[in-house]
Amino acid sequence: DFALEYMGAASICAMHLSRLAEELVIWTGPQFGFAKLSDAFSTGSSIMPQKRNPDAAELSRALIGRIAGGFQSLLMVMKGLPLAYSKDMQEDKAVTFQAADTLTLGLQAMGGMIEDMTWNREAMAAACNQGHLTATDLADWLVRKLNMPFRQAHHVTGRLVALADEKGLQIGELSLEDLQTEEPKIEASVFEVLTPAASMASRTSAGGTAPGRVAEALAVSRAALPDLLTRFGPA
Repeated sequence: DFALEYMGAASICAMHLSRLAEELVIWTGPQFGFAKLSDAFSTGSSIMPQKRNPDAAELSRALIGRIAGGFQSLLMVMKGLPLAYSKDMQEDKAVTFQAADTLTLGLQAMGGMIEDMTWNREAMAAACNQGHLTATDLADWLVRKLNMPFRQAHHVTGRLVALADEKGLQIGELSLEDLQTEEPKIEASVFEVLTPAASMASRTSAGGTAPGRVAEALAVSRAALPDLLTRFGPA
């Protein structure tokens, strides 16, 4: 069971590494351009001179297959055995050791990429001003300030999104007069919630995006890290 438990934990960890790696592949692509990797973690395309491939991210994304595959392999070895020791159990060595080596490599690669990346704050800020990002904040404001049922607030906000689309604007760029065409009780204070920064800051529940909550999560992780390194050693 100790090997199975490790393999299960390693599979979960590798799965999250794969998800983060996919984000990095997307973020470094020209369609988003949120971040850039140096030559240490990317290579030029073999056929397209203008293209750089986020190799380390793509390879990290693939490691879940080897680790989760090993986990399933060991589960299949164990499932038909009697409740005593059998030589079949020696099959745990190869998959467990390989998973440990593979996961260590993935963690090292991911840590290196995160340290190496440079961020395009302007591109990220511009992306926040697309897709009516603060529409839910408007609906919440209608509920909170006007005591409107959320179902009704949802419909009002949806009609205002359609109006913004007609005008080629984001919902936060509509005028007060525009907003009042759908709900005359809307007042100017609504604009205080219709910015990406305000939207992010309003998510103050546990695990939320508010800067204070993010700082708390970082503090917890940093406090736990020395103990983890003491117990398990550096990657």
